[in-house]
Amino acid sequence: MPTMRYVILQQEQHLQFVEMPADYAYQLSALNLRLHKEIDKLTAADVPVLPWAIAECDSLDLLNENLTIIGGLDYINALEESFAVLRESHYPLISLLTEIRALQAQLEQWYEEEMEAL
Repeated sequence: MPTMRYVILQQEQHLQFVEMPADYAYQLSALNLRLHKEIDKLTAADVPVLPWAIAECDSLDLLNENLTIIGGLDYINALEESFAVLRESHYPLISLLTEIRALQAQLEQWYEEEMEAL
């Protein structure tokens, strides 16, 4: 069974728990911080509101049945989609999309290799 880590994201009072392969959790946290650093520079309408990466952990037991764990690839696919629809003319959005898509491709390959190993 692969080793997973959990990235905990917070947006106001709402928490999200993203399950990532252990070798890629840090990349999601770093990407989140980079996006926050650059998002204020975007001038497009409907810029996505991002949660903040606030913690990573090796194991997670959710005690509240209303909370769920989001798969890493599901999260990054939704993130890519939210940035891909932006119509940005003043900021090089392509660099942010390239970073998102690089992690997306790595995760897709990781999950594909894991499925083949089963």
